[in-house]
Amino acid sequence: MSTVPALYRHLVDDAAMFPPGELPLIEAVTAHRAHRSAPYADLVGPFVCTDDDLMKVAEAAARTGGDPLRVSVVITGGAGAIEPAVRWSERSPDIELAAVEVRLRDEGDLSRNALRVVRAAEDCIDDQTVYVETGLDGAWEQALGTIAEAGYAAKLRTGGLDAHLFPSADQVATYITRCLDVEVPFKCTAGLHNAVAHTDPATGFEHHGFLNVLLATRASLDSASHDEVVQLLQWRDSLELVARVRELTEDQAASTRRWFHSFGSCSIDEPRADLNTLNLTEDL
Repeated sequence: MSTVPALYRHLVDDAAMFPPGELPLIEAVTAHRAHRSAPYADLVGPFVCTDDDLMKVAEAAARTGGDPLRVSVVITGGAGAIEPAVRWSERSPDIELAAVEVRLRDEGDLSRNALRVVRAAEDCIDDQTVYVETGLDGAWEQALGTIAEAGYAAKLRTGGLDAHLFPSADQVATYITRCLDVEVPFKCTAGLHNAVAHTDPATGFEHHGFLNVLLATRASLDSASHDEVVQLLQWRDSLELVARVRELTEDQAASTRRWFHSFGSCSIDEPRADLNTLNLTEDL
């Protein structure tokens, strides 16, 4: 029996090698192994790495021992780089490919770019999840339609190293609602490692909270208005958020996570600590 509630199981993908954490590769793999054997193991999703680092990650996985490392591979070279990464992963005894993540780069023609990704993935993807990052500029909604037709998932960037990389609550609400409208599950990446929306005192950046996103997804599923979804994303009262989370039934939690898959975080400990502090999990 898992000690991690269903709402948070495999919610946090381990992106320890990515900014701002940037843990060295062998340390990141070793730490991931430790997370996966800890009491809170069910909180943790796959290890996230780039296709450029895939071979070195496999070597580190072999050196650290244990089962094959479940990885989500961020494709850096566009649609044409998907198949080489997938085929290499299939041949490696030290890697289990859980997902691939691809960013659409041509904002002037996102739909055609999305179609190229879909066609490339169709040639090599078996049961792995494909996350396509559309961005929020250009014809991203049309690209989302292409992703929906292929049965793939979306990826939303919710932060980064610069203030402009943090989308507004209005933008996030629109993205969530549109994903649900066309039945596309999604994950988030960057800037979402704390439970509650807040202003970072060191940078002044306005961070979204993963509890806010969970509740906003639930509200959108329940046909809340756009303004109500925006309001949930903006809530900073942790007591109110916790109260709303505690009201969710098991079925509501499961259907919420069916659509909001996970978020990538360079820290596993920060979201874990927040859940403990808010008494939403056992002391993990």
